[in-house]
Amino acid sequence: MVRLGVIGTGTFGVNHLRAYKQLEYEGKACLAAASDLDEERLARLKDDFGMNIYTDYREMLKKEDLDGVSVVTPDFLHRRIAIDVLESGRHVLVEKPLDVTVEGCQEIIQAAERNRRLLQVDFHKRFDPYHIEIRRAVLDGKLGDPLYGYAYMEDRIEVPRDWFPQWAPKSSPSWFLGIHMYDLIRWIVGSDGKSAFARGQKRKLMGMGIDTYDSVQAQVTFENGAVVSFHTSWILPDRFESIVNQGIRLIGTEGIIEVDSQNRGAEACFTSDKGMRTYNSSFLFETTDSKGRKVYDGYGIRSIQDFAHNVIFLKSGGTIAELRRRGYISGEDGLQATKIALAVEKSLVTGEEVEID
Repeated sequence: MVRLGVIGTGTFGVNHLRAYKQLEYEGKACLAAASDLDEERLARLKDDFGMNIYTDYREMLKKEDLDGVSVVTPDFLHRRIAIDVLESGRHVLVEKPLDVTVEGCQEIIQAAERNRRLLQVDFHKRFDPYHIEIRRAVLDGKLGDPLYGYAYMEDRIEVPRDWFPQWAPKSSPSWFLGIHMYDLIRWIVGSDGKSAFARGQKRKLMGMGIDTYDSVQAQVTFENGAVVSFHTSWILPDRFESIVNQGIRLIGTEGIIEVDSQNRGAEACFTSDKGMRTYNSSFLFETTDSKGRKVYDGYGIRSIQDFAHNVIFLKSGGTIAELRRRGYISGEDGLQATKIALAVEKSLVTGEEVEID
């Protein structure tokens, strides 16, 4: 049985714990250990998940017999930690983005190749059945050649204000949200980014002492000629019905396809809420198994478990070359998404269209 660990147990790190614990219930993997700087949080999570805990991930890598490790830390910490995991001989799943620099992405990719270990990136939007349907329409030729489109992803203001107030100034809507859509559209249209032009606004969050963009609008031209506009923000009002508002519209020579990735038809309002709420149960939903234990499903779980299944495949004698032929979200995918995000960031500064190398 493969043994798995998690570095970083914040909001998204907990999802990795859930995904691996469920595989443990199914007898397919073992959630062996987790590391985080917050000792109190670790203690609470140990009660829920039962894994060994460490405040120093290097100690975890040294003491634990692990096959694979998730890195779910703030973006700017990915490079060093991911490389340490790979150099220790473990396979690694890195939360998006792979890194915030081209050099960092390349160093992580090289470390994976040097140590002959799997490097996978968690771009969970690819596992959304709605998005899979869009890609199928492109691959089957129903949409024709992709011409232009629109993708948006917007968070309620609680995300930068309450979840990540210290980290938000080191990020932006483009890095935190746009990176999802840059990768997703690149995957759907089957083409790398060629150039980007962007504009952004700094007003609301600056007034709260958080020095980062409220919103970013970017137009990306892809190598195959498709032009897609990306709108991202994280200042929607607290009373907005969902934490995330998102969707895609793509037009080709032979058709159009639109997806409202936020409104899946599940709405509710309770006395404790600030208003009507819309729930994306396709991303994550909770239920219980036959033994009364909490279990989770949704594309936000399946994208993480995909890495675990790949580690199981490798431990049973499979090869990374075989995984490449089958397809997984690789370090190269992470690099290409980062290139688009960096071009957007540069255009915000220069006010000019930026070529993507």
